[in-house]
Amino acid sequence: MARCFCQFHSPFSLSLLRRTSANTNIFFLQYCPPKSHKFTAPSLLHHKVPGVPFSSLSSPSSMENPPQGYRKNVGICLMNLSKKIFAASRLDVPDSWQMPQGGIDENEDPRSAAIRELREETGVSSADIIDEVPCWLTYDFPPGVREKLRHQWGSDWKGQAQKWFLFKFTGKDDEINLLGDGSEKPEFGEWSWLSPEEITSLAVDFKKPVYKEVWTAFSPHLE
Repeated sequence: MARCFCQFHSPFSLSLLRRTSANTNIFFLQYCPPKSHKFTAPSLLHHKVPGVPFSSLSSPSSMENPPQGYRKNVGICLMNLSKKIFAASRLDVPDSWQMPQGGIDENEDPRSAAIRELREETGVSSADIIDEVPCWLTYDFPPGVREKLRHQWGSDWKGQAQKWFLFKFTGKDDEINLLGDGSEKPEFGEWSWLSPEEITSLAVDFKKPVYKEVWTAFSPHLE
């Protein structure tokens, strides 16, 4: 697990861990404030069942700035009663699975962004936030991905700095709808409840280090 340490009297701690895969070197940043397969294809015609309103921890998520050059993003770890995690296959990246995630809008709190993104991407509103990673977990885009997203977003980001939230799913599976709430273009084709190890193995290489840190941070809830 990456360690945090103070540097140049910064109000934040920064650690750098170099991870090497078979084909590429992956640089993974953890940015922290100082201390103070069975796949189920859902029906695209299924309508979202209205859920219980989200509840969350009383303390607001921190809004310190992420490392410069990284797009602010939230990651969502949705856990069911069997302690399996929601993951879905991307429509634009064949054979790639991931947990829901999305950008944080201007002046939007990360916690609110996570609730919004979960609803937009999965249709789920029956869930409680039970934990969050207090640090920004940061990954770099591979060159090809960075160039593609530069044209798509109109901004050249090194990668994404993510705030991760653990949600406990309190609804039923028929609430999950990959058309989301209809406000955004669908991103996923199939979904399933998987183990952390299965999700990591199915994720793109440059996200695997972040996923491993997420499992470590949320391990008390996943065991």
